[in-house]
Amino acid sequence: MQSVENKILSVIKSKKYGTILFASDFADAGERKTINKAFERIALSGKIIRLARGIYCKPKVDTEFGFGVIYPSVDDVAQAIAQRDKCRIVPTGDTALNKLGLSTQVPMNAVYLTDGTPRRIKIYNGRGILFKHVVPKRLDFKSELIMLITFALQTLGQGNLSEEQFSRIKQLLSNEPKERISEDLKLIPGWIRSIILKMYE
Repeated sequence: MQSVENKILSVIKSKKYGTILFASDFADAGERKTINKAFERIALSGKIIRLARGIYCKPKVDTEFGFGVIYPSVDDVAQAIAQRDKCRIVPTGDTALNKLGLSTQVPMNAVYLTDGTPRRIKIYNGRGILFKHVVPKRLDFKSELIMLITFALQTLGQGNLSEEQFSRIKQLLSNEPKERISEDLKLIPGWIRSIILKMYE
C-alpha cells in the first residue's frame, strides 16, 4: 500500500514547475495531520516550497542567471486560492494601481475584493493577501479591465489622476471596444464614467 507521502509525491511529480498546491486537495490521501506532516517533510527535502499555511509550490529554479528558486507572484497565489474556492476576486486599492501600471509601488499586503469568504493570509517574505467580501453585484462587470480601472480610480480619488496615468489608462482601453463597456458604464460613479468616456474621444 502506497504511503501518504508517496501519494503526494506522485502527484507533485506529474505537475509542471510553478504549480501551486494545496494540502486540502489531498484530503482523500489520509488524515489531515498525516497529510500536513507529509507536506512538511517534502518541503524540507526541497521538492516543494511553503508559501503559506497549507499552500505550497513546485518551484521553478533559475539556473541560467543563478537566481535560484523563483517564487510565484502574490497575484498567482491569490488567483489559485480563488480558483480552489470557486469565487471571484478583483484587485483593489494599491494592488489595482500596481497591476494596471499606474503605480510602481508594490504593496506588502495585496488587497482583493471577493464574493467569497473574507480572510487574511500570511504568505512568504512577510507579504500578505487580504480578501474583502463584497456583494456579488459589485463584481458584475462584463469587462474585467473596466472593473479594475474603476477600483483603481476610486483609490486615487476624484481629481487626483495625473496626465501620465490618464495616458496609461487610455492605452489600456485602446483594445477595448466602446460598445463592450456600455453596460458597465451604468455601474460606475459619474465622475469615473466621464473620465473613461473622455478616453474614447
